[in-house]
Amino acid sequence: MQCFISTNRDIYFNLALEEYLLMQETSDFFVLWQSEPAVVVGKHQNAAAEINHRFVRENDILVARRLSGGGTVYHDAGNLNFTYIASGEAGKLVDFKRFIEPVIDFLNSIGIDARQGPKNEILARDKKISGNAEHVHKNRVLHHGTLLFHSNLNVLRESLKVVPGRYKDKAVQSNRSSVINISECLDKDMDLTSFEGRFLDFMVSRTGGNVFEPGEEIKNSVTSLANSKYRSWEWIYGWSPDYEINSEFHFENLDCLIHIKVHRGIMKDCVLKSNTIPGEDLERLKSLLLESRHEWEQVRTVLKDWNNRLISGEKETEEMVWSFF
Repeated sequence: MQCFISTNRDIYFNLALEEYLLMQETSDFFVLWQSEPAVVVGKHQNAAAEINHRFVRENDILVARRLSGGGTVYHDAGNLNFTYIASGEAGKLVDFKRFIEPVIDFLNSIGIDARQGPKNEILARDKKISGNAEHVHKNRVLHHGTLLFHSNLNVLRESLKVVPGRYKDKAVQSNRSSVINISECLDKDMDLTSFEGRFLDFMVSRTGGNVFEPGEEIKNSVTSLANSKYRSWEWIYGWSPDYEINSEFHFENLDCLIHIKVHRGIMKDCVLKSNTIPGEDLERLKSLLLESRHEWEQVRTVLKDWNNRLISGEKETEEMVWSFF
């Protein structure tokens, strides 16, 4: 097994790296990596329904979509991610225990009483420290997970806080869990760099593997994939299953009920009702919204173009934008 630490902190690069190693290489790999603050949704999730749009935007937290299924997770500089890429026999590739067991053994070796939970998470003190997911491609499997070492748990919770019932879809839903940092469970002080280094050494010894350094050809191919796919709006938001959103706008003496149907991230139908905004104004707004992307910048542009006399100031415009999410 080829083992290495990715020194690139770009979430999109590292997600593309996983896909490249899975689909373009034939060796088995074990990779440790980190990223800047980001919310990462599962492949089959509705990204719009999984995030606290306002908090994420105002705190410069990135949004990404990974190749595997499962629920939404949060990454930051206090979180360490691990990735296995392995070949095997078709039909026998999905095996969470196989990949989680070495992680638990490592955690036990440094004094953490960890165990695998019923949803393939890793638990310590009966709280979640790691979420895991898998993706199969032909005769190869990708297994990856998070390890909350000293993440900002308040930011994690706020990033994933959503309004219940606002979105209606058939997408995979996340299960919110009680979480704890690994650093809180250690008897002795350890920083994340030491934790990461010890984990890599453990896995090299465990697998009889080699320390590997990706060459420039791999890095260039991964960068290209990151730019063409993983950074793209079409992958992050446009890949979401169809959904509907029901929301309300209230600002001073203005109000509006909002119902939108979205297909592949594009607003395809819209119903707007208000006691304070004239019907003809609402119809004009509807015509501007239809066939536009359901994303913050696009809705803001539409409202600016609408240029309604009742909603013309920056504050009420911004508040109305947020009511669409």
